[in-house]
Amino acid sequence: MTVLALSWRRVVFEIRTTLRDRNAVIFSMLFPLFLLVLFGSVFGHQEIANTRVTIAAYLVPGLVASGLLYSAFQLLAISATQERRDGTLTRFYLSPMPRSVYFVGKLGLSVFVYIVQIALLIAAARALFAVRLPSGGGWWTLTWVSVLGLASSALLGLAMSTGAKTVNSASAITVPVVLFFQFTSGVYFVYTDLPQWMQRLAAIFPLKWLAQALRSVFLPARFGHFEAAGTFELARCAQILGLWVLIAVVLAGRTFRWRPASQ
Repeated sequence: MTVLALSWRRVVFEIRTTLRDRNAVIFSMLFPLFLLVLFGSVFGHQEIANTRVTIAAYLVPGLVASGLLYSAFQLLAISATQERRDGTLTRFYLSPMPRSVYFVGKLGLSVFVYIVQIALLIAAARALFAVRLPSGGGWWTLTWVSVLGLASSALLGLAMSTGAKTVNSASAITVPVVLFFQFTSGVYFVYTDLPQWMQRLAAIFPLKWLAQALRSVFLPARFGHFEAAGTFELARCAQILGLWVLIAVVLAGRTFRWRPASQ
């Protein structure tokens, strides 16, 4: 079989295995939708500072950005840790299978989970809260932001998995990290309303730039005045996210291990 055919089979295997895991389906695919319905039902129709942008509309781009972390960083950090502990990675390493097939399978899984997430999220936002859909160049922006976000998040998740000894420790590390950056990156609160130290800290990491770029997709152009620079800064978002992809490549390449540290 060709590497392409093997990679496709691995992607299908990863997706089927994940769909059999009820917890993975709930927390990886449905969690952003749950948050939108929860917060949207309570605060959704309230308007932000006379902008004619509701809180529900503001939540959508942040939750899409968070979905990238759920479907790539968090999911892969936990699953790769489990596979390292139970010997799956060791068997894969010792098999004649090209190692690239494993990474393609994980990336394909992340893409699948992310697409399901945003499809459900956008459909619910439109049906329940009348949130506008992207138009024109918004779809292109959504595409390149998703590609850069998935690439960096997946690689960082694989790098993170090496530092965790067990699945519980992987969860204990990744879940608080994701929550912290959600609250400091403008996912739940208007970014410029946050304390300056939070803004400076969040600006170092990808989620802030993912959420900012996605706000340009789902919110009116006039909302750019609420960003730190008074604009959505799409070119800068692309530069910083691209830089994080390179950082993630280096980190994953230097830290990822096929066997537990004791072996």
